[in-house]
Amino acid sequence: MTNVPNSNLEASGAKTRAPLPFLGLACAVGVSSIYYNQPLLLEMARTFNTTPAHIGLVAMATQIGYAVGLLFFVPLGDVVERRALMMRMYAGVAIALVLVALAPTLPLLVVASALTGIMASVTHIVLPLAPDLVSDAERGKAIGIVMTGLLLGILLARTFSGWVSKIHGWQLVFLVAAAINLMFVPLLWKKMPKLPPKQSLKYSEAMLSLWNLFKTQPLLRESSLIGALAFASFSCFWTTLVFLLESHYKMGAGVAGTFGVVGAAGALIAPVAGRLSDKHGPRWVLTVGIITLASSYVIIGGGELAHLPLWVHLAILVVGVVVLDTGAQMTQVANQTRIFGLVPSARSRLNTVYMTVYFGGAALGSWLSSRVWDRWHWNGVCLTALGFMALAGLRHATGVKDEARHPKTADDAVLQH
Repeated sequence: MTNVPNSNLEASGAKTRAPLPFLGLACAVGVSSIYYNQPLLLEMARTFNTTPAHIGLVAMATQIGYAVGLLFFVPLGDVVERRALMMRMYAGVAIALVLVALAPTLPLLVVASALTGIMASVTHIVLPLAPDLVSDAERGKAIGIVMTGLLLGILLARTFSGWVSKIHGWQLVFLVAAAINLMFVPLLWKKMPKLPPKQSLKYSEAMLSLWNLFKTQPLLRESSLIGALAFASFSCFWTTLVFLLESHYKMGAGVAGTFGVVGAAGALIAPVAGRLSDKHGPRWVLTVGIITLASSYVIIGGGELAHLPLWVHLAILVVGVVVLDTGAQMTQVANQTRIFGLVPSARSRLNTVYMTVYFGGAALGSWLSSRVWDRWHWNGVCLTALGFMALAGLRHATGVKDEARHPKTADDAVLQH
């Protein structure tokens, strides 16, 4: 493989034509596609006359599809021209969302949801562009800005789907979302410069290097596992929230979606977390994030156990959601700041390894929580989420204590052997 000169996003043009907020918007549009279904699971269950445990397969299939897309499509970000790749994948997301809306049976809905997840992995072709737009000393800040867009997409997708479904059913949500993704194709053409790969690299070499990166980078393995466990706990909550609101409070998809707005307050911590990573180191931010995320389940679970008026229960749930999303965002920003400093020329592939494991955790959390709900309801879900966070805390406590504060130069030997 050989380095391609002047491919750092065609730096000067990228800084004027593709600012960080636009990349955040791109992440929001892409990632939202895999979260529209969560507040709608009960409505989908009624449409297909099935149980919460079975309809949970829709959320799980979407996240598995996302992990598959991360593994097989995102490495192309280090191989081919990225603007054209992103445009094709956003068009693919639009087609997949139409298939979800038109699915006549539950098995076809599951398949279409998996396809949506695969195409929506375009988000993580966009995300690694952020560190290339700034100096190494501001890497955490850049990731924080773009991660704000990504988390807002995750959270506000639930709000969007919960309320749009009230207009004309859950199918309308996916048709409108398809139109949004399709409109984004010409926006990419207008706003983004051509983005050639940093190295002359074959796809087979890129795929082989994924294992080599995983094998030779202990910090990548550690961050991937911690991220997966944290996101598994996060998915436990968001997959089953609509079940809680329906069974305990007789509230439906619209209210469940509104909690996305509440959680969006936590997304505002991302730029702060990025700056703290630059100042104190990402490990310090990760410690605070893990503690914060674990605390949210104590707040949420304890609030449901107490015998309190309805408005107090809901107020506690609101506070818990803000704490949960704050902790999740801090954990994610810290982890990605760590891994993007390892081998700058392989950021798309580093992100592939990390996010594939990460969304494997999300799929596990969605699958397990829907089954735990069937047997032990909300108490079981909160204890499951706390169990995931206990494992994340243990791995963090036994992990890498000292880490480089500045990225290495491209280490091609790591990628080739």
